[in-house]
Amino acid sequence: MNHKIASSIPVLDLSKLTGSPSERTEFLQALRVAARDIGFFYLINHGVDHSLLAQVQNQSRAFFALPTQEKEQVAMIHSPHFRGYNRAASERTRGQPDWREQFDLGAERLPIRQHDDLPAWTRLQGPNQWPASLPQLKPLLLRWQQVMTAMSLQILRAFAESLDLPADAFDPLYGDKPNEHIKLIRYPGREAAQSSQGVGAHKDSGFLSFLLQDQQKGLQVEVADGQWVDALPIEGAFVVNIGELLELATNGYLRATVHRVIAPAAGEERLSIAFFLGARLDAVVPVFQLPAELAAQANGPESDPQNPLLRDVGWNYLKGRLRSHPDVAERYYADILVS
Repeated sequence: MNHKIASSIPVLDLSKLTGSPSERTEFLQALRVAARDIGFFYLINHGVDHSLLAQVQNQSRAFFALPTQEKEQVAMIHSPHFRGYNRAASERTRGQPDWREQFDLGAERLPIRQHDDLPAWTRLQGPNQWPASLPQLKPLLLRWQQVMTAMSLQILRAFAESLDLPADAFDPLYGDKPNEHIKLIRYPGREAAQSSQGVGAHKDSGFLSFLLQDQQKGLQVEVADGQWVDALPIEGAFVVNIGELLELATNGYLRATVHRVIAPAAGEERLSIAFFLGARLDAVVPVFQLPAELAAQANGPESDPQNPLLRDVGWNYLKGRLRSHPDVAERYYADILVS
């Protein structure tokens, strides 16, 4: 590949997007370069209230501090929509257990009434599970989800402009039902003799991912084959990365980059809160016609032979969920699993 090798992750200032014409042009160019060459960047001055972020972090810590029995009452195994709590080592990446406990949420919607003619991915839509002892968690996270969706759609439209596409070029892919996904993640410390896999090396499957980190390092980005860079925490900033849908939509001009998380040392822990913006489940991702100069630099999407990309969003998302959570898959999707 001809991507430029970077030794650090760039910092982008979202306030420039609504600044002077020259600042807006500067931001759009920096956005395209960051997404093209690295696939990751820090986002500062993003407009998401810092007190809201602090509340989300505090309530996330409160959730993970609940007794195990209370967390297990909202375990993912109770949800055909892959929502809820997983203890450490429950989720797998490339077949290996991830040493993190987490709480997954999606868009709060009614389930789709099922019948034989519907594809299995329609089972993904539905309500979240919420812990009874933390009643404030639901309104807080749904508010944060709404704020993050608005901000991320602003970024997605900026991406379209940076590629000389109409600003609304990607709009039909998310429509009125974007696939909004939140993960609250706690990484417990591990002894040196244990596996250091907090999360194994992977790409994200949606449009854009936003990560709010605490002060503990751990996230690493593969900027070139075998070359990893630490995405060290920056107070109040999001770490943003490109998902496979944007790589597909731009024929590989934009880059979905492999990344991983190294577990903290024994006696320490790490809290991360992730927001993922994906396309609506019934969408099919087209290849957008880029200007000739940009199209000539598109390398085609890089697909993992063990986990090939699908343009049908619902099937692509379901495929990833089935691989990551085999216990949920066996309970609710046994009819489509390949033996």
